[in-house]
Amino acid sequence: MEQPEMVSPQMGMDVTDDDKLWALLSWIFTPLIPVVVLFMEDKKSRQFIKYNAMQALVLGVLMIISSALTAVVIGCVTTPLLLIYIIILAVKSYKGEWVTIPVVTDFCKGQGWI
Repeated sequence: MEQPEMVSPQMGMDVTDDDKLWALLSWIFTPLIPVVVLFMEDKKSRQFIKYNAMQALVLGVLMIISSALTAVVIGCVTTPLLLIYIIILAVKSYKGEWVTIPVVTDFCKGQGWI
């Protein structure tokens, strides 16, 4: 039996397999792929892709900053945990879920980025 496309309750838009793939790539290869996605007009116009790419970009930048600011001992603990969290978010987005990161999602929405 064919599985129906996921529809976001917030956006009311179909989430295609291409959207899911670009969202997964945005999370896994953050911050490089989110920047590329945001320069591609056809990808940027897809709400699901833009939603995930912006959050991945912000979280990737936060990860780089926190790694640079923390000491080597603390950085060795926090960075792998954050990478595991990013992988979990990537899998959820590949399933078509609209992931929410407590502070990052609110910040991105407040800025009008998503």
